[in-house]
Amino acid sequence: MASDQKVHTFDEVVQHNKTKDCWLIIDGKVYDVTPFMEEHPGGDEVLLSATGKDATNDFEDVGHSDSARDMMDQYYIGEIDKATVPLKRMYIPPQQAQYNPDKTPEFVIKILQFLVPLLIMGLAFAVRHYTKEK
Repeated sequence: MASDQKVHTFDEVVQHNKTKDCWLIIDGKVYDVTPFMEEHPGGDEVLLSATGKDATNDFEDVGHSDSARDMMDQYYIGEIDKATVPLKRMYIPPQQAQYNPDKTPEFVIKILQFLVPLLIMGLAFAVRHYTKEK
């Protein structure tokens, strides 16, 4: 590890969240894993999903080997300023269409899907009944 430890802010680390520029926070340390993206056994999606947060739990849950832990030293670029890391990540729900209790267009379509075949069938029976030879 380098003797001059640079301290990075959380906002600075969060900006590095792409395949060609990926930084992770693990155990209070910042790692630039960009060169490792293609070699990672779990694929680059796993690393990208750990960006923008403290990835310590993600890293520990997988149960990495000792050699994987030793390999981390080569990607170490500094420490995280713990005062800038949010205590809890805010969940932002995806935008959804507003609930519309008056679903008149959908209701009309459903009624028509039911009534039109009945009307056609009734018309067919009427034509058959009146055109039948006696």
